Amino acid sequence: MFFAKNSGGASWLIVGLGNPGEQYENTRHNVGFRVVEELAERQNAPIQRLKFKALTNLLTVGGEKVLVMKPVTYMNLSGEAVRPAADFYKIPPDRILVISDDTALDVGKLRVRRGGSAGGHNGLKSIIQHLGTDQFPRIRVGVGKKPHPDYDLADWVLGKFQGEDKKAVDAAVKRAADAVECLVQYGPDQAMNRFNGSAS
Repeated sequence: MFFAKNSGGASWLIVGLGNPGEQYENTRHNVGFRVVEELAERQNAPIQRLKFKALTNLLTVGGEKVLVMKPVTYMNLSGEAVRPAADFYKIPPDRILVISDDTALDVGKLRVRRGGSAGGHNGLKSIIQHLGTDQFPRIRVGVGKKPHPDYDLADWVLGKFQGEDKKAVDAAVKRAADAVECLVQYGPDQAMNRFNGSAS
C-alpha cells in the first residue's frame, strides 16, 4: 500500500453504476454515473480514461486519493470492472463505495449503508459475486417505484425522469456527491446520520 500510494495510486474506489451509451444517458438506472460525474465536475476532471473495463479518473475526495469509475461492461457485469481495479490498487471492500439507483426509495431520497444484500439490483449482485463479499459501503439514490405492478421493471429503470422527478433527482445527485465526500472523510456512520432518508 505504501508503494501504491507513492506511485499515483488510490486508497478508495468510488464506483457509479449505469449502462454505457447515449441511449441510456439520464435514465433512472444511470443515476450512479451522474453522481460520479458530479464529483469529477467539481474538480474539472472528466472521467474518460479507459482502464479496468471502465472510464476512470483519479481525484482527491475528502483528503483521500480515489479512483472514480463508470464501468462500461453494462450493469449486470459491473463486478468485472470493480474487481480488477480493487486488486490493482489493493483496496479492501470497506473502501469500495458503490453508488446505484433504488426503485424501493422515493425519488430523490438517499440511503447510505455499510453493506448488505443486492436487493435485486443486478449491478450490486455482480459486484458482490466478484468481490466475494457484500460488506462494502454503498449509496442508493431513490428513483421511485414503478407506477403499477404490471409495469415492466426494465422499462421503468431504463426510462428518463420527467418534470418534478427530474428536479428532485438533479438535487439528489448533488446531495449524493456530498454524501460521498462525507463518507470518505468521516466514515459511513456520519454519512448515514447526515444523509439517510433526507430529501433536503
